[in-house]
Amino acid sequence: MRTIYICKSLISLSLKNSSHLSKTPISLYSLVFFSSSPKTPIAVVDYFIDRHKFSPETASKVFSVVKYVKRPEKTDSIISFLQESGFSDTHLQRVIKKAPQVLSANLERSIKPKFKFFQDLGFSSRDVVEIVSNDPRILTSSVDNRLGPSILTLKSVLGSNVDDVSRVLKRSGWFLGYDLEKIMIPNIEYLKSCGISSTQITGYVYKCPRLFLYKPTQIREYVKRVDEMGIDRKSKMFLPAIQAIRSMSIENWELKLEVFKSLGFSEDDILSVFRRAPVVFSLSESKINEITRLLLSTGKCDISYVVNHPFLLTLSVENRLKPRLRVLEVLESRNLLLKMPSLATVFPLTDKRFFEKYVLPYLDEVGELFLVKKAS
Repeated sequence: MRTIYICKSLISLSLKNSSHLSKTPISLYSLVFFSSSPKTPIAVVDYFIDRHKFSPETASKVFSVVKYVKRPEKTDSIISFLQESGFSDTHLQRVIKKAPQVLSANLERSIKPKFKFFQDLGFSSRDVVEIVSNDPRILTSSVDNRLGPSILTLKSVLGSNVDDVSRVLKRSGWFLGYDLEKIMIPNIEYLKSCGISSTQITGYVYKCPRLFLYKPTQIREYVKRVDEMGIDRKSKMFLPAIQAIRSMSIENWELKLEVFKSLGFSEDDILSVFRRAPVVFSLSESKINEITRLLLSTGKCDISYVVNHPFLLTLSVENRLKPRLRVLEVLESRNLLLKMPSLATVFPLTDKRFFEKYVLPYLDEVGELFLVKKAS
């Protein structure tokens, strides 16, 4: 009865999680068909949930690959090796959910050599855990044909310090799945030819490595469009502008223009916002609309103020803008402020600094208000 309950739970989970089904479809026929057999499939579900304490979601990922049910002792050895290598239960389940095929890999010929490869290059055990759990497909990639050449290419861009390479891979392990010499290097060379400094390019490899993996023809088109916006190629906003352009279709760009215009921004205002803070155009139309209307409703700023301080549009409405505006409103209404501070000065403050400056001296008036807002 218990195994049938687990099987039903997995079926229910599969039906509820549509995004999961689209990525790793589970055959309901297989689940039902094998549930009538006293052999491996149900035993394997029990095995992963009971013996290794995996979540039903993780167990369903493994169960979706039929061959895994045949040799549980092989899976045991792989899980044991990963645990001995420093993988926590969280890391381990992340690996299995992202790439359940790892559990059918050859431990001696495929998995262990990858760990030795990273260790020989100077990566710490902790680095390897983070990199592999970020993209466990690394464990089934070729050292000679993919991992080695890609890391050498990264070193040529970032420098020989393994910590710098590790910093990129811990966030973007999937980077090693590309032929970086063929794709990334031509894009970097082109951007350098545009006058963009190596320092800016290197910084953006850390921040947004995916930008360098587009076809060179696409990168040239993005550069052309940013040029047309009037941003100096040597400006620190040039690469963020390319990223913003890349992140949306022409249709989405037009939608954002319409939102700005409906709020009262002129075409020059819109271009000015883009030049100062391209990231604003990566925001949803609803957020741009909501924050602009909120700021204008305070009576403390107008369109020109927003144009000159576009970073305000990137802040959280519920966690920063509304709570701080409420505190300032109360202080102003009770004449506790000698002068109403600039919103562009107040909003960038850390929570600690805001509390020290605008709440702590007036605890009786706004202390409870601030604490309630933060708790909510």
